[in-house]
Amino acid sequence: MEAYKNWVRRNRDYVNSLESLASGLTWLLPERFSESEIGPEAVTAVLGVITAINEHIIDTTPRSQTPTVAIEPHSFPYPLCISMIKELETLVEVAAQQYFGDDKKWNFIALAEAAKVIVRLASFRNSGFRMLLQGGETPNVENSPSPSKLGNHHEPDHFLNMNGRTQWNMEGKALSALSRFRENARRSADPEWLHRVQHQHPVVEPPAAVVQRPTLSKILNERGVSGLLFVLGEALFITRPLIYVLIIRKYGVRSWVPWFLSLAIDFVGVGCLTPLSTLRFGGREEQCQFTDSEKHELKRRKLLWALYLMRDPFFSTYTRGKLESTEKIMEPVPLVGILTEKLVELLSGAQTRYTYMSGS
Repeated sequence: MEAYKNWVRRNRDYVNSLESLASGLTWLLPERFSESEIGPEAVTAVLGVITAINEHIIDTTPRSQTPTVAIEPHSFPYPLCISMIKELETLVEVAAQQYFGDDKKWNFIALAEAAKVIVRLASFRNSGFRMLLQGGETPNVENSPSPSKLGNHHEPDHFLNMNGRTQWNMEGKALSALSRFRENARRSADPEWLHRVQHQHPVVEPPAAVVQRPTLSKILNERGVSGLLFVLGEALFITRPLIYVLIIRKYGVRSWVPWFLSLAIDFVGVGCLTPLSTLRFGGREEQCQFTDSEKHELKRRKLLWALYLMRDPFFSTYTRGKLESTEKIMEPVPLVGILTEKLVELLSGAQTRYTYMSGS
């Protein structure tokens, strides 16, 4: 296993290119969106799991091999678990649909979504209540104040922790340098034969710094309304897919109730985070310190709203007709008509899978 890990880390670019090619080819598998064909989805799921494992191996590269470490090697692999659940979810959906029917399949999809909610909430808590990136598949480790600290007009806790750790590192480095200087001076003054028998003094190294993660009660007590809005926004983002599936089980996929309620949850969730960009404390404005990754994540979540155009009942009522009319218009055009027909076929097929259009 170690040999495979080292190979993946040395050839990460080649591995990523190969995985992208294989993922693209799976869309061309015959009967990819057939209701009775599990084989293509099984192949896709296996490739997805392998990709998730390889990404986890790359992310946990030791410091000696890369300057940045995405995940602590000995921490629980939350991103890997979330990625594997997502890759297997489509296979579960297809198998459940074939063996239990269209209505009963939502029970199994709900179980898969519940598993993702549990792992994401655990990851959210374990990260110190930092924003989940890519639904928790990408660790949020950028060295910048977490959004969970927004709205604090006092000096942020992360600064105090880093300041204390820096002070200890400076003292440790000074002791280490003095120890090395003394050792070198002793060696230069002593005869050569003497240092072979003398015991070398160990170099003093500072112990590993222990970073205290903020607790939920601490965030709510110290950040007040801003902390509550942040936690609420992330909680809505995490639980929205499960709520959506549970409502579909009750009202059916053709009902507008799940569609509108899911969209409302998305609006409220992002709406809780957006006002945090500018807050007022004591008559002055403070800009929130979102990291670049978190800013991109907020944009990504807004872009996911486009998937509502592909979800029933909106798709059946409006989008399908637009796609079919576009296909008829492009049909006489050489090559473009063929490509448009294939694109419409892929979109219509993917729309039948909840997991492809869930955005979770």
